[in-house]
Amino acid sequence: MSPEQKVIALSSISNPVRLGVAGLGRAFALSAPAIHAHPGIILVAAAEPNSEHRKSLEKNFGAKTYTDVTDLVNDPDVEAVYISTPHGLHKEHALAAINAGKAVLIEKPMTVSLEDASLLIESAKKAAVKIIVGPSHSFDGPVKLAETLIAEGKIGRVRMIHALYATDFLYRPRTAAELSTDLGGGVVFSQAVHQIDLVRRLAGVPAQRVTARTGGAWDTNRPTEGAYSMLIDFSEGVYANLTYSGYAHFDGDRLMENTSELGIPKPDEFKNARKILESIEDELEFKSSRGFTSLETCPQAKTHEHFGQVFVFGDRGDIRLTPNGVEITYCDGPIFYPAPFRTARAEVFDTLYTALREQASPLQDGEWGRASLEICHALLKSSETGDAVILNYQKG
Repeated sequence: MSPEQKVIALSSISNPVRLGVAGLGRAFALSAPAIHAHPGIILVAAAEPNSEHRKSLEKNFGAKTYTDVTDLVNDPDVEAVYISTPHGLHKEHALAAINAGKAVLIEKPMTVSLEDASLLIESAKKAAVKIIVGPSHSFDGPVKLAETLIAEGKIGRVRMIHALYATDFLYRPRTAAELSTDLGGGVVFSQAVHQIDLVRRLAGVPAQRVTARTGGAWDTNRPTEGAYSMLIDFSEGVYANLTYSGYAHFDGDRLMENTSELGIPKPDEFKNARKILESIEDELEFKSSRGFTSLETCPQAKTHEHFGQVFVFGDRGDIRLTPNGVEITYCDGPIFYPAPFRTARAEVFDTLYTALREQASPLQDGEWGRASLEICHALLKSSETGDAVILNYQKG
């Protein structure tokens, strides 16, 4: 445990952040182990329409539950709200929390529209509350470590970044909204935002323009973007190429030490997502079953999460991210820097804790979330027009 983590552990015993959660579906199930394990966070309440998920939360966390988000945000015991509802509800639920004077941790993407993101930012400023946008893979321990090593000059000047991932994302059970781009579905708003977030953190300078192509709806039965490739030009001559396919037959985790995106070792047997999907009669019912049922049934990470291959090419050396840390290759060979692991997403709740208890300014604040969202929209626009899209909301 680092000195910073020890400070969090000791100082949080008497004054943990009192967290409420809006939505107990799959997104919350992925974060529940980190919330439960974090010494600076106590989950005190949640809102969820599914009665079984509410009962599970009460049993596992001893928290109050509501059916309506309005009751949650008006609970005086709640000081921050984790918005883990579907993308199309982020604006409504985050705005309710902000107007009730609560800090918010909003699942990516921050909202679907840029106008709604700006509304949340301005509302939070007026209410004097903080916005953090995550979890996203920009919080992952190896990404944070790589940023530190770059800042220390370990690879010299950053020149180029490469990010590539291939999964069967589009053939996992989905709701209708998850297959509608207008409602924030498809790989652009669900997956590209992860890749954009971590690449922006590693670039360390503002993005300027985007040139991109999407896969469109290659499969008419899954009518949304399922793949993309884009070039992001940053200031100071840095550029990054980002490619993702959610149609993949190839498993990109084979290139990541056979570790899943969630930090879980994968079995040797090949699983065909398309065939599994064919065996499911009701996708909506299946999706509901993947919500929170118990801490034991939540994904149990063994390493940090990841988002596929990521390389950072510098003047003096090249960085490769792994689920366990960062490898830097120099002229005389590679050096490995391990990233200490507690639980997946521990860094997300470290950020929430330090933002509220130490008044630290989070990297992934509202403006950061809007900047990544802008690149998602630029990806779609560039693919439609064939032209580069100039960006306006990037931080200096």
